[in-house]
Amino acid sequence: MKEEHSRTAMLLGEEALKKLQNSQIIIFGLGGVGSYTAEALARVGVGKLTLVDGDKISLSNINRQLYALHSTVGKYKTDVAKERISDINPDCRINIITDFVTEDNINLFFTEKYDFCIDAIDDTNAKTAIAVKCESMEIPLIASMGTGAKLSGEHFRITDINKTEYCPLCRVMRKKYREAGLKKVTVLFSPDSPVTPKFIPETEDEKKLPPSSISFIPSQAGLKIAEFTVNSIIQ
Repeated sequence: MKEEHSRTAMLLGEEALKKLQNSQIIIFGLGGVGSYTAEALARVGVGKLTLVDGDKISLSNINRQLYALHSTVGKYKTDVAKERISDINPDCRINIITDFVTEDNINLFFTEKYDFCIDAIDDTNAKTAIAVKCESMEIPLIASMGTGAKLSGEHFRITDINKTEYCPLCRVMRKKYREAGLKKVTVLFSPDSPVTPKFIPETEDEKKLPPSSISFIPSQAGLKIAEFTVNSIIQ
């Protein structure tokens, strides 16, 4: 056993570690949530990661996204993620897809049977398409709901979408999943009310403000999703 995995094996056992090394996981979205999920899975020894994101890193990403540095601004998130994860876990096979998932191109991302799927994107139509595809292929899924405009991570929890409350994105997704014929979707969410912005950047349209964010909230959500994914695979 390689030394970098020895302490993980002490905690999980060799059999569980082998399950992780033989697993393949697809992650949609490498932002504040997905970047931390991807890194945690790489460090725990997952054997293959397919990373999907069509976006480039911007200055506004620096406050919360793992791959966002002044030196990486303008680079594709997938490229930066692949380079970093390869340095963390050289044995991890990394497949990057630098594209945005839509209802029309969903099949392009599921050319193989994954052991787990993680949805860390914001687009509600794409989230629905991912969930429908995963159900049809019997791929376990966890979808991240809203982490913007939050200041406390203590109430993050993982449950069925039908048991969520207060979260605006959950309200939208409950309806979309139901209309798509999905009876159950596992999600991470927080019931905390969104924080009202205390500052409006001059560059932003006040009527179309992006969600406010901070470094320690999406990261907590991403790590909690990684924890759930690992425990689901090794059980």
